[in-house]
Amino acid sequence: MAEKRDYYDVLGVGKSASEDEIKKSYRKLARQYHPDVNKAADAEAKFKEVKEAYDVLSDSQKRATYDQYGHVDPNQGFGGGGAGDFGGFGDIFDMFFGGGGRRDPNAPQRGNDLQYTMSVEFKDAVFGKETDIQIPRTESCDTCHGSGAKPGTKPETCSVCHGSGQQEVVQNTPFGRIVNRRACTNCSGTGRVIKDRCSNCHGSGKVKKQRKIHVRIPAGIDEGSQIRLSGEGEAGVRGGPAGDLYIVFRVKAHEFFDRDGDDIYCEVPLTFAQAALGDEIEIPTLTEKVKLKIPAGTQTGTYFRLKGKGVPRLRGYGQGDQHIKVTVVTPTKLSDEQKELLRRLSGAEGEAVQEHHESIFEKMKKAIRGD
Repeated sequence: MAEKRDYYDVLGVGKSASEDEIKKSYRKLARQYHPDVNKAADAEAKFKEVKEAYDVLSDSQKRATYDQYGHVDPNQGFGGGGAGDFGGFGDIFDMFFGGGGRRDPNAPQRGNDLQYTMSVEFKDAVFGKETDIQIPRTESCDTCHGSGAKPGTKPETCSVCHGSGQQEVVQNTPFGRIVNRRACTNCSGTGRVIKDRCSNCHGSGKVKKQRKIHVRIPAGIDEGSQIRLSGEGEAGVRGGPAGDLYIVFRVKAHEFFDRDGDDIYCEVPLTFAQAALGDEIEIPTLTEKVKLKIPAGTQTGTYFRLKGKGVPRLRGYGQGDQHIKVTVVTPTKLSDEQKELLRRLSGAEGEAVQEHHESIFEKMKKAIRGD
């Protein structure tokens, strides 16, 4: 397995970076590697790497743990086996001390969590929406009610391990008697043997189904946001609770609006006359059209702000703002009358204008000929 990169390196920030710096870097990288935008073969992998880094560094508690221990979670023991199990060291302790502290193989187990990636339209992410999704997941078998045994029968206790799920292998060595524990080969460590298997699930106790789930998309979600639906994950084992479903959102780009956090940005063209003389123009917002007054002498690249016309704040009150950048558009086709008016205007301002009618291609040809 490839070694994980440092989360700070993934986001391109320093270890002293503020929450705002981490958030800003994440949004930039998420847009850069979004699979709907970036078609490179490794784009999705990089997108997931950026998302994983942000999930840790944006949470103060997870970040503190990461800063202290790195990618090794102290709560996961040596090798990710879980507290009290010690992963790969369990067998060593069993050899010398006869085991102990192992989990009951017949105890209920929680089902696995699921993750579903949902693409949503730009405005649905802004205002929220309710919709239904179909997800494949395992559920308890209706025929055997999760036991795995044929109706009318039930699993039996393993005669080899007597329900412990483990076998003991005793070895005599020069250092003494060593006892090694391992999963029972007769019951595969479950402690139970099913003689008559359910014909529907073939003894697994679970079946694969398409589950229809109603999802409420909160107003104000952004690229990479996620919600958790409790109990909508994989079915539990032996009566254990179901896992959770995590929905990760990918927001589609809009043809006119861009988004940065809770603020909306757009670009509006102005004619030379509008910029020079001033005007009142109509601006589209996320909900309606509003009037915007353009002062006389406005320069291209000037920004105007419409307060409260942005995105509803996901975890708070109010909305962001809408920022309008105006760009003065130079006309490409002018009538003779318009040209004469511009000449007169240029002359009145004391400017000498030399008009060129040659195309760029004609000029390039002359340069090649050495004219």
